[in-house]
Amino acid sequence: MTDWLISIEGTETGHRMALVLALMAALLHAVFGALQKGRHDPWLTRGAIDFCYMVMAIPFVLFVVPWPESHMWPIFAAVWLIHVIYKLLQAWAYTKGAYTVVYPVVRGTGPLFTVIGAYVIFEETFTGTQWLGIAVLLAGIFGLAIYNMIFLISERDTLNAALGLAVLTGLFVALYTTYDAYGIRATANPFTFLAWFFMIDGFFMPLVAAARWLRLQDRPTLAPLMMRGLVGGLVAPFSFGAVMMATRLDKVGEAAVLRETSTVFAALIGWLFLKETVGPRRIALMALIALGAVIVEMGG
Repeated sequence: MTDWLISIEGTETGHRMALVLALMAALLHAVFGALQKGRHDPWLTRGAIDFCYMVMAIPFVLFVVPWPESHMWPIFAAVWLIHVIYKLLQAWAYTKGAYTVVYPVVRGTGPLFTVIGAYVIFEETFTGTQWLGIAVLLAGIFGLAIYNMIFLISERDTLNAALGLAVLTGLFVALYTTYDAYGIRATANPFTFLAWFFMIDGFFMPLVAAARWLRLQDRPTLAPLMMRGLVGGLVAPFSFGAVMMATRLDKVGEAAVLRETSTVFAALIGWLFLKETVGPRRIALMALIALGAVIVEMGG
């Protein structure tokens, strides 16, 4: 499997595989976000999720993948720090605003800066048609966020804080997407990077969640919380891991843009499971996001 993936890097087969991985990451990232915003406090849920995928990664680190090369340790340290800041900002944003407001702003800010970073770091370029697709996709994403802001009834008093945190979180989405792409390309075996990433990345948030849980007067029962963490722990490698692999196989910027179709899935999840309102205007905006992604893919 590893040899085959390495052999298709930069090929048409690799491009198609990257497309599939990016779209899979989009769906699963929306599921992941809904799990964190859903039933429990976002800080506690994120801690449970991180603990579960850290434990799952340990056997792969110890018995399956090759040991990282020496030059990977500072890369892992930087990756860990970037993701810690991202997760703190994400959880904070979710405590301030509705899922269907925060999530589109985060995901809309991320790809624009990722494309710029991919140009600077990897010398990637987009065609005029692809830039049009990015504009269409971002118009849909930010239009969805603006619509939610106008018609949102709950959490109005914390809306400005939620939006500010969402934009800042989006900047760190761009930073981790670009730097993760650099990291997964820096090692011979991409699964070495993925296994070590999930083990190292899962260390911090369980400590934050445990401290927060101990301070709560009305503490949630641990069993349902950890069950949600287990589900999230299973989803995370196929969400974050899929887009990381896509950035190794093909363009970083293109994978980042396609992943942001997650906003469409997020709106549907918010409607179906979180009971947040979805009307014809929001459906039209979601269609605009999907159209932008199609234009980016077809214009390449």
